Parts: sequence; C-alpha cells; structure tokens
Amino acid sequence: MPSLTVENYVKQIYLICASQEGRPAATGRIAAELEVSPGTVTSMLKTLSESQLVTYTPYEGTLLTAAGAALALRMLRRHRLIELFLVETLALDWSEVHEEAEHMEHAVSDRLVDRIDEYLGHPRVDPHGDPIPRADGSLETSAAQPLNSLPIGAELRLERVLDQSVEFLGFLSEHALEIAATGQVTAHREEAGIVTIRVSGQEITIGNDVAAKMLVVAR
Repeated sequence: MPSLTVENYVKQIYLICASQEGRPAATGRIAAELEVSPGTVTSMLKTLSESQLVTYTPYEGTLLTAAGAALALRMLRRHRLIELFLVETLALDWSEVHEEAEHMEHAVSDRLVDRIDEYLGHPRVDPHGDPIPRADGSLETSAAQPLNSLPIGAELRLERVLDQSVEFLGFLSEHALEIAATGQVTAHREEAGIVTIRVSGQEITIGNDVAAKMLVVAR
C-alpha cells in the first residue's frame, strides 16, 4: 500500500499539472504546495520515479505515469466524496471540509468510499464544484470558464471555485456566491483589473485574481 506521503505527492502533482494544461510540475511549485523544502521534493521524486509513479527530469519537471495518475484520481475520489458527505450528512460548512477530508482520505477503505458514493446518489461534483472521479478512474469534463473571461452583460452560473481556503470561501459566502449561484456581469474594467457582477440584487466588485478562481458557465 502506498504511504500517506506518496499519496499526497501524486495527488498534488496531478492537481498542479491539471491547473497548467498538462505541463510538467516544477519542483519549486510542488514544494510550495506541500510546504516542504525543494530538496525534500527532489529526494521524494526520485523515489516516486523508481516506483514508476512519475517521470522526473531535473530542471524540466515531473509528470505522472499511468499508475501515478490512477493513484492520484483514487485519492481525489476519496477526498471529494468525503467533503460532500460531511456537508450533506453532518451539515459542515463548505469552508470546513477540505482540511477534514485531507486527514480522512488516507484512512477510509475503497469499499467505504464506494458506499458513500452510492449513498449520495453517485454525485458529479463536490461542495466546491470539483468533479468527482468515478470508480473506474474516469473524470467528467466541464465547459466552465474563469469569471473574468466573460463579457459585460453575460449571465452566469457559478460552477466551481479553485481556491478552497477558509478566507476565500468565507468571502464568497458573505456575498451569496456559492455553487449554483446565478448572476450577471455588469462591468469589466481591464485597465483597473476588476469585474463587477450582480448577484441576488446586489453588485459586487472583485479583482481579476479573485474572478480567475471562480469558474462559471454562461446562461
């Protein structure tokens, strides 16, 4: 069985590569995300390479092998189903479940995860809109795009949020910007780097950096 550390590494490498359209994950980025030193990452990548979970090329980056990707998707399936279970059955807030799931994902069995999936009705996404990998490892794609890519006047539905920190999710909740919230872009000032949207009768102005973390579908 893979260790907790191995599971964390392959999952993080998968997420990094996915966020940059499949390009290799840089050692520095992995170190930053896992909050460890670059030297520690380099040592671990060599171990993962020997286990045929990644292909590691110094100064170029790291990609998952088929076996590494399968393990990463298995961990994401566990993590996202646990998050949804905690929200749906224990009424935890969407800002509370990420850290809980980080701990629990390593302890539950695949059998229990499959039962949670069945109990929840085989959901498509977790509380943050992230797609939940199916038992066979397949993953549903989405046409969602960053909020700051929409033109003025576009109507939208919030599909997914990419930042799951307590602070970011708290900000969204304060402004009724939770998954499935609908609204309209009323202003977009590129020179100022801000976007204004109308949601639930109120106008909210946010920076492009925040809007880029909010994936929406045009209505």
